Amino acid sequence: MRAVEFQEYGGPEVLKVVEADVPEPGPGEVSVDVAYVGVNFADLKARSEGYRVPSLPFRPGLEISGRVRAVGTGVTGLAVGQKVAALTQDGAYADVVVADAGTVFPLPAGVALRAGATLPSVLPTAYALVHTVGRLQPGETVLVQGAAGGVGTAVGQLAKAAGARAVYGVVSSAAKASYAQEYGYDEVFVGEFEQAVGAATDGRGVDLALDPVGGETLRASLASLARFGRLVSYGNASGEPAWTVGQPELYPRGLSVAGFSILTLAQTAPEELRTLTEQAFATAVDGTVTLPVTAEFGLEEAAQAHRLMGARTSTGKLLLRVAR
Repeated sequence: MRAVEFQEYGGPEVLKVVEADVPEPGPGEVSVDVAYVGVNFADLKARSEGYRVPSLPFRPGLEISGRVRAVGTGVTGLAVGQKVAALTQDGAYADVVVADAGTVFPLPAGVALRAGATLPSVLPTAYALVHTVGRLQPGETVLVQGAAGGVGTAVGQLAKAAGARAVYGVVSSAAKASYAQEYGYDEVFVGEFEQAVGAATDGRGVDLALDPVGGETLRASLASLARFGRLVSYGNASGEPAWTVGQPELYPRGLSVAGFSILTLAQTAPEELRTLTEQAFATAVDGTVTLPVTAEFGLEEAAQAHRLMGARTSTGKLLLRVAR
């Protein structure tokens, strides 16, 4: 079978197509004939910085859609040929992928395989940010970094459906701002946002801020909160050192800070992940959320997909098409 891996860290050019043995599922595992792979920023960080890479060579990729190829012993509720979406810890850039059965989810009726590849990491993450961790209440206001990305696109729609009074986004270009405003955002700020948030909220700030960037962006998000506001950190795209926050930042205005990682949840609480995923997938089925695929590449074109995402000009979701 084909697989895409890298043997050294570097730019997109280090991604190479190789021939590999077809993996077989062990106890509690499922193998999937992959149709599509979702491309995520974590894949780029793995390739360039070694994020979550235990050793080289390494095969990136965290989410797929496809059909069940084989099931290991002890697996129930999944059958050969069934259409599924799956969250993997790595290794998704391949014709066949093995995943823990706990992170393989039957695709709801009416959801095509192409759309299914947009769901496993993005939609449960967005749902958790708005509901489970963010605890958004009707009438509250939200600030979202990366509003034009996959998670940002879903969050805008979910927040509006949850009754947010205003949803503000932050992006890096005017083109991304126009895109984001099609997916639930009332106002989108390009670049600097702290003063803009103050102006938009008459100095009050927002009730909930969602930040995948870290560093100075996270601190500006924290400063943009209203009294009793909440910030959820769910990434460190900036690559800045781990941040700390304490009494001086939190006590004066009664602020709260939380964190979320879907990959950690998959490792530590698979039953919670399954519940979250079922709730999230339901929003795609009932039309609450649409996750647009804005670019699609062949598996052998993975480097091109990484170049596009790395240029910070992409919007929505990028996919690798695997099935031939």
